[in-house]
Amino acid sequence: MSNVVRTFIAVEIPGEIKQRAARMIGELRAAPAKVKWVEPAHMHWTLKFLGNIDMLEIPAVCDAVKEAVEPLACFDVEAKGAGAFPDPRRPRTVWVGMGEGSEKMVELHDAVEFELAKLGYRSENRRFRPHLTIGRVRQSPAGIPELGRLIQEHADFEGGVSLVDEVVVFSSVLGRDGPTYDPLCHVELKGH
Repeated sequence: MSNVVRTFIAVEIPGEIKQRAARMIGELRAAPAKVKWVEPAHMHWTLKFLGNIDMLEIPAVCDAVKEAVEPLACFDVEAKGAGAFPDPRRPRTVWVGMGEGSEKMVELHDAVEFELAKLGYRSENRRFRPHLTIGRVRQSPAGIPELGRLIQEHADFEGGVSLVDEVVVFSSVLGRDGPTYDPLCHVELKGH
């Protein structure tokens, strides 16, 4: 039994937004590109991926997230738009973007990152862009132009609005049927 756990920090997404994203994935699948699409059950707004950490560090991570998150007030976010990193012509990661609420999500991310830095977790060098990963493109030139065109056709995707009222620290276990995510702690936003 390993004492190391793959860990990330995220905000959960309600079912109706996952269903709308799944419908869009259905339309993007028309492109013959090799893409590993994300199951709706695994969709979330990722704040920070910590990678493999020792189980013994989990309480400190949860405390840091609590320190960062509890003073902040709940807010609404809008799942809006579709795109790809680095761009739709060369998609590696296909995502749903965030409209309203993205500044608040960046604040939430920055607060979490600030507290985790005190524990020695490195900060990202690039600016955090809230997004919901819906697919990862496999190395394959076939179908990429078509996939890029379909992504651009969904640039004005409307996923709906949801309330951000808690942050979850998850463990991720990779299995044959994909990952299994288990919450390690839930932290509520309690500010006003």
